Amino acid sequence: MTNTATASPRPLQTVRRRRSTRSVLGKIPGWIVVAVLLIVFVYPLVWLVLGSLKTQDEFLNNPTWALPENWFNFSNYSIAWESTAHYLLNSVIAVFPSLAICLLIGTAAGFALEIMVFKGRNTLLLVFLVGIMIPGQMILLPLFSVYFNLGLSSTLWPLIITYTATALPLTVFMMATYFRNIPREIFEASTIDGASTLKSFFFIALPMMRNAIFTIALVQFFFLWNDLLIALTFTTDDSLRTVQVGLLNFTGQFGVVDYGPTFAAICINVFIILALYLVLNQRVMRGLAAGAVKG
Repeated sequence: MTNTATASPRPLQTVRRRRSTRSVLGKIPGWIVVAVLLIVFVYPLVWLVLGSLKTQDEFLNNPTWALPENWFNFSNYSIAWESTAHYLLNSVIAVFPSLAICLLIGTAAGFALEIMVFKGRNTLLLVFLVGIMIPGQMILLPLFSVYFNLGLSSTLWPLIITYTATALPLTVFMMATYFRNIPREIFEASTIDGASTLKSFFFIALPMMRNAIFTIALVQFFFLWNDLLIALTFTTDDSLRTVQVGLLNFTGQFGVVDYGPTFAAICINVFIILALYLVLNQRVMRGLAAGAVKG
């Protein structure tokens, strides 16, 4: 009896070891996939940063995989900042006003389509969905003719108007989806208490939609800030170019590409967006969760 009692734990330990080995082996494919994805996404950033520290001679004479000879060569960043500062300012002037207008109109439209009751609201929402399906390339030439005839081609107004118009359908649709998750009884109770529609919108709807607004604002900001086609079409002067168009035309003397300053300018643009996302990451996650859960 004693021998049986003492020998019984050994098979149990063997079974547990086998199970743990199988669980570890089962996780290996997932680890490999994660490692490959990390290499795919992280390696270009590392290569970009290393390239921003190289001189022009290193780009032309050394292999592409060679490390920088001077790890503290930040002169490329000063050159890039001097060349792209006004491009960044143009992007800020074009993107942020259009983003604010788009969020205000989109939030109000989503509130009206989902909270207010009137005939034809489903048809109106369908119209905004049709706006999402229209390719932006189809409207560039007619818009360019309109802006030229109105005398707006030498300003940033074409970008602000076009950015607002192209971002509005998706914003309205996403806002309507978020408002659908808010119980309508809340707004009915506010109406019974004497609150007007504007008060219900500004003092009840907007505070409850704060995370959703941050999420949609960040998504639309990425689309607008990284736009190249619209900015390249409507900016006819170098003083009006946004940062993406400025990076496209980032050349040195006699049209030769200065790779070091170009890489540094791209780094400035990328890390500004990355820092903004890292700061607002938690709000974005909460906003996505709020739009995905019913009730």
